[in-house]
Amino acid sequence: MSRELVWLFDLDNTLHDASHAIFPAINQNMNALITRVLASQSLPAHAEAVNEVRVRYWRRYGATLLGMVRHHGVRADDFLRDAHQFDDLAAMIRAERGIARLLRRLPGRKILLTNAPRAYAGSVLRHLGLHRHFATHVPIESMRVHGHWRPKPSRLMLRRLLQRQRLDASRCVLVEDTLVNLKSAKSLGLRTVWCTAYLPRAFFRPSYADVQVKSLHHLPKRLARLRG
Repeated sequence: MSRELVWLFDLDNTLHDASHAIFPAINQNMNALITRVLASQSLPAHAEAVNEVRVRYWRRYGATLLGMVRHHGVRADDFLRDAHQFDDLAAMIRAERGIARLLRRLPGRKILLTNAPRAYAGSVLRHLGLHRHFATHVPIESMRVHGHWRPKPSRLMLRRLLQRQRLDASRCVLVEDTLVNLKSAKSLGLRTVWCTAYLPRAFFRPSYADVQVKSLHHLPKRLARLRG
């Protein structure tokens, strides 16, 4: 196992502000797809029912995709493609300035770990000029274990990732906005950073978040604690 410091960065609402325009567009795209699927299966397809299905599957499985695949026979590739169709993605992206410089200065290898699809994640990183700073990309398409989808917060997926990359959990730092993902990582021995830069409010730091930062630019000041 390597003893170097390894950073596992989430993408949406961690490296950029997805809540500003991208998440609303994704939700709208998902709702349109879910409406078509539910209607074709003679299930309630009014707006309230569609929203309930999208949110319920996201909370249960970590990704709405899994619920649609498991319970409605939707093809995963079709769902990911349709959910991430944008008229002008570049115009929708917002992020803190200087993140590329931060990643360059931050010691250790960086891995992108996102429940977003590969093509979308790559486009966002290239637009932000961050792609060259990541040694590996782990999008949702790579989160399969024994043929089954296992996105974050799956501990099984995280264990498999650590094994494949030959990583020592105690030397890995997950930087995330989603608490359930941090909780899962912490239970496996990873260090955890809760990034609240693009969250509406964050009143407390839970015990499974080693560090809480309002801006990624605060990470260098927390290195001593994370190396702990």
